[in-house]
Amino acid sequence: MPQKKITLLSDNFTSFSIGPFPFDREHSAMGEYHYSPTRGYKGQWYDPIANCNYRGPSWMVTSEDGVHYMEQTRVRNPLTHGVCPALAAGDVHWHDYEATVSMQPLCTKEEAGILFRYQTSLMYYAFYLNNQQAQFWKVEKKERKLLQSVPFRYDCDHVYQLSVQCRKDTFLCSVNGKPLIRVQDSRYANGKIAISAFMPARFTGVQVSAAEEEYHAYLTQKEAREKRLAEKRLSCPQPLLYKIIDLKNFGAARQIRFGHLTGGSEMYFVMAQHQKRVFKERYCNISCLTAVNMVTGKVLWQLGEPSELRVNQDTTCDLPFQVYDINEDGCDEVIVAKDFKLMILDGRTGETLQYINTPENVEPADEICGIEFRKHAFDRLNVDAIRIVNVSGNRHPSDILIKDRYARLWVYNSRLELLWKFSHNNTGHFPFSYDFNHDGKDEIFSCYNMISSDGKLLWELPIPDDHTDEIIVGKFDPDEKEMLAIVSGWEGFMLVDTDGKIRARDINGHAQRISAANYRPQERGLEICTTTYWENQNIVYLYDCKGRELWHMEQQGNGNIIAPVNWKGDGSELILLNGSTQGGGMIDGDGDRVVVFPDDGHPDLCAEVINLTGDARDEIVLWDANKMYIYTQDRPCPVKGKEYVPLKYPRYNSSNYRGEYSFARWE
Repeated sequence: MPQKKITLLSDNFTSFSIGPFPFDREHSAMGEYHYSPTRGYKGQWYDPIANCNYRGPSWMVTSEDGVHYMEQTRVRNPLTHGVCPALAAGDVHWHDYEATVSMQPLCTKEEAGILFRYQTSLMYYAFYLNNQQAQFWKVEKKERKLLQSVPFRYDCDHVYQLSVQCRKDTFLCSVNGKPLIRVQDSRYANGKIAISAFMPARFTGVQVSAAEEEYHAYLTQKEAREKRLAEKRLSCPQPLLYKIIDLKNFGAARQIRFGHLTGGSEMYFVMAQHQKRVFKERYCNISCLTAVNMVTGKVLWQLGEPSELRVNQDTTCDLPFQVYDINEDGCDEVIVAKDFKLMILDGRTGETLQYINTPENVEPADEICGIEFRKHAFDRLNVDAIRIVNVSGNRHPSDILIKDRYARLWVYNSRLELLWKFSHNNTGHFPFSYDFNHDGKDEIFSCYNMISSDGKLLWELPIPDDHTDEIIVGKFDPDEKEMLAIVSGWEGFMLVDTDGKIRARDINGHAQRISAANYRPQERGLEICTTTYWENQNIVYLYDCKGRELWHMEQQGNGNIIAPVNWKGDGSELILLNGSTQGGGMIDGDGDRVVVFPDDGHPDLCAEVINLTGDARDEIVLWDANKMYIYTQDRPCPVKGKEYVPLKYPRYNSSNYRGEYSFARWE
């Protein structure tokens, strides 16, 4: 006697109005490090795919003869790294089920069909119709493998019902009730479903059902997961609102620096607004700097004219300023590039202590990397980013590195005297400085280039494409010396030793952000967390100290900061995602969302980790252009007699393209 079927998902898209499925109309780099979700009704679905080459929606709801269809509108694009548009739904913990969908392929020359055991947009099985064949595919990151295909005649004028039965490691694929393909494979034991097509196609009548026995097993496992998560949340501090600051008319997105501007223990932040020049956000100029006390919310000083225009508040690039005590007078200065000048400002007043003009653009624009239109827009350099380094071997780091967008570096001493300049292929977004050879002077790792303390190329990685987005250096593996951990867009995540040998690599989508900390105290060494953005978006990976993947998960929201957070004070660290009450908060080393932000109206565009309230545990700062909310823990630290004070990435080298680290240290 056949088992009763329980419906897990059913959708014919009648709950949707005719029109586009919500999409990112700009699809800019804002989502790399801002929570910037698409707004609108999505039903049970989400779109994990986006690309800067896309214009308009990938999916839209259409109606023909009274039937609603979800229609894929894209044409396979060679600029999208083989990404296949998809719309996903369901629970990644589903195991055995049957999924069906009615599909009309509007073009029969490319793959269109249903994805199952879907874990991320880079990891799933697929049942496609393609060029007069029925095909079964396995997709694992950059590898797409056709496991089986059979001839099947179809056309663009008819609707076909595709069905997949998932039973442990066996899959039966049918069209219009006729079995065509039977495959055994054990790679993916669980996952969601998705509709998917490389070329335009229509979908309706999505049904997912499970046998009663399997459904009850799923519910039992779900209840166990929920119980475990509830216990974790009870044992973990939850956010307590500490402070709200009104940003008035000087607010901005993630263009903020923290420091002790007046000396002593009081913490201030400096927020920058900007104006865009020439092309997109490649030549932004800081238009306003505002220094604010984080306890009182009072403005200490302001340089420039504030703006309430969003275009001056939001940017997808770094802005060139840092807060740092470069002259060792006990108060932090503000080092800033503005209006073609490199300046050091008094942190107490905002007055200029010294300045120089930025370098002249003397190199031919068509011979260096990343210059738009092969023309220098200005005679002088419009600085892209600033970093404090120590190439001089001083006791106190006091050298200043500046760069253009992608091609050149200049390094100055604290007197703003030029020490050297460097140009070789791509600079990446934000170079990393570290004394790799332990001679007391920093080397600079920039994109794929290792540069000596006197500006000479020592070695480069054998990678010709893309650029490095974020870099961290540390002793991640107890069995190894320091290594570099980098994420380099389409070139993936890499662990590199200090001689330039790639020790581990995972091409895991467009690798965008990276952090390292003691996320799983039960494991040896530090764990490394990465995220993706662009095309296959919002996939979070965790790796062990040797670069081996521990787990992966796909977030439905972007802007995952993945910064380590000393939240509990017990030697373990959590991973900050973003400020959203829905999919944000903090996850632990198992990927469980153990800290949830309250639904109190707080902003969720930007997030930062900083220690403010007196103990060594971190606070979370959430803000947008209007308000700033600061959260601390709702209970005292449970550890007595000692304090967990990890070594963190220095806040004086802030960047939207900085990797984050937290190295264990007890005091």
